[in-house]
Amino acid sequence: MDTLQLLLNAVTVIFISATMFAAGLGATLPALRSAFTDAPLLVLVLVANLVVIPLLGWGLAALFSLAAAPAVALILLACSPGGPFGAKLGMIQRGDVTTGAAMQVLLAAVGSVTFAFTANALLTAADVGGGITLDVATLVRTVVLLQLVPFAIGLLLRHNAADTALAWHPGAVKVSNVTFLIVLAGMLLGNWGDVVALLGSRTLLAGFLFSVLAFGVGTLLATGSPERRTTMGAVSAVRNVGPALAAIGLAFSDQPAVLGALAALLLSGLCAAIPITAALGRRRTGSGA
Repeated sequence: MDTLQLLLNAVTVIFISATMFAAGLGATLPALRSAFTDAPLLVLVLVANLVVIPLLGWGLAALFSLAAAPAVALILLACSPGGPFGAKLGMIQRGDVTTGAAMQVLLAAVGSVTFAFTANALLTAADVGGGITLDVATLVRTVVLLQLVPFAIGLLLRHNAADTALAWHPGAVKVSNVTFLIVLAGMLLGNWGDVVALLGSRTLLAGFLFSVLAFGVGTLLATGSPERRTTMGAVSAVRNVGPALAAIGLAFSDQPAVLGALAALLLSGLCAAIPITAALGRRRTGSGA
């Protein structure tokens, strides 16, 4: 089991790094500049993802009276914005993919720094995990190295060698997708008993409802066309599993109960977000949008 856990940890590192590297390869300075100079949108997106949605996760954990492990997992996810599949959901719904990708990258970058502080504060306020708090300095260093550095390398490559970056981008995306599936499968298989124990529990309902409400918050706290607003909803609904996994490894010693709860919450969240974006995509395709 120790060997399997080490392998899963290694794949997790590859997943996080490949995802951020792919994001950097796919980003352009003009697109980032355009998104970042839209002050109203920028402020609303940051408030939604760094303040409102973390509080939403905390509130749902309290509302459903979740046990310690699922409460910890939900709060960690809620505090970790910028999930790599947010921009993909923008594509599925035929939304504003350029702005969605830019905001996803921004949230992943900012969230990698704010995550430890926000999660630490909410875990303490929620009084879960036996009073366990996060090693903020170690966690910040870990997520910065795994996310900001690969993104910066990808962005520099795109800026200085665009042809090479475009050629590498599909491969990096495939690595990100495959390793994410491996990580999710490993979390499920390695913690199968804990996941099964959650079937029929309030944890899956809380995860599903969290994704729906986060989608709504992201859509409401945005500006621009309906396509842009719902794209911001998708970006908000899909959280960044990388920092959450790092926190579970650093602060909770990869406890199976927390990992199993995280996997269950991820699955229930995707079961909410994917149908919403697919329905939007079908409607826009039918209307010729």
